[in-house]
Amino acid sequence: MANIELRTMGDEDWGEVAALIYDSTNAWYVSRGRPPIFTGAKDGPTLFCAVYEQLDPGCCVLAEDRDARRLAGSCFYHPRSTHVSLGIMNVHPEYFGQGIASRLLRYITELADRDAKPMRLVSSALNLDSYSLYSRAGFVPRLIYHDMTIKVPDNGLDQRMPESARVRQATQHDLTAMSQLEWEVNHIRRENDLRHFVENSDGIWHVSVIEGKAGGLDGFLVSVAHPASNMLGPGVMRTEEDAAALILAELNHNRGRQPVWLVPAQCPQLVHQMYDWGAVNCELHFAQARGDWLAPQGIVMPTFMPETG
Repeated sequence: MANIELRTMGDEDWGEVAALIYDSTNAWYVSRGRPPIFTGAKDGPTLFCAVYEQLDPGCCVLAEDRDARRLAGSCFYHPRSTHVSLGIMNVHPEYFGQGIASRLLRYITELADRDAKPMRLVSSALNLDSYSLYSRAGFVPRLIYHDMTIKVPDNGLDQRMPESARVRQATQHDLTAMSQLEWEVNHIRRENDLRHFVENSDGIWHVSVIEGKAGGLDGFLVSVAHPASNMLGPGVMRTEEDAAALILAELNHNRGRQPVWLVPAQCPQLVHQMYDWGAVNCELHFAQARGDWLAPQGIVMPTFMPETG
C-alpha cells in the first residue's frame, strides 16, 4: 500500500489538483463507455480551486503519496452556518480501490461531527461505488434530479413564460431577500456564496431573480459560464412556474452554449416543460444528507460548484 498522508491544499498544489480532477473524472466516464467530461487544457479545473478558495480558504483536503511525491486524491468541503457541504471528490485512477476516498470522507465527516452539523452532497446516481461510500458513511438519498441539457441557439430560445415579466438580473440589494428565501425553501444559509455570485468578480457568474407578487422574491437562479463548468444553479423557487421562468432567463443568458442543470424528479410539470423546449436527460443525481434534513418547501436546484444538496 502507498504511504498516504492527508494535508490541506496550498496555492502551489492548484495545477496538480486540476490535473487530478481532469484525469479522475474523465477516466471514470470513459471506463463506462461515455465521453469525457473535461476537454481542452488540463488546467481548466483550476476553476474549482479558485472558487472554493475564495469562498472557503483552506477547505480542500489532499491525499498525498509521500513516497511517490504525487497526489492520490482530493476533496473540497464547505462549512456553512447550517451544515457542511461536501464538494467535488477525486481519486487518481492509479489509486482506485485503495481506500483513498474513504479516508478523505472520514476526515470531513469527523470535522462535521465535531461541529455537530449535518452534511449535504450531490452525487451521480450512475456511480454506485461513490453511492456505496456515502451510504456507508451515513448519507441518505433524499431527492432525485434529472440532469438536463440543451444547445441554446445563438439567438436564444423562442419561448414565452407567463412569469417572465417578473424576472430580472439580481443586484446586491437582493442579497438579504435571497438568503431569507433559501432559508424558507431549503432550510440552509450560505450568504457568502450568494454575495460571491452577485458581485461576480470573476466575470463568470450571472444571477436572475423573480420578484414576488406580494413583494420580496419568489426565486433566484445562478449560472456559471467557464470552459470547465457551464451549469445553471444553485437556485431556489417557490413554484414550478417560477422555476421555469428563471431557467428560461438563464438559458437565454447562455446563448450559443450547452449548459447542464438539475431538475427535481418530483416536479413533473417542470420536467415536461424542459422536454417541450428540447432538453434531454444526460445523467441522474441524488441529493443526499447525513444528519438532520427537512424537505424543501418549494423547488431546489443544486449544482456541482459549490455543491449544496
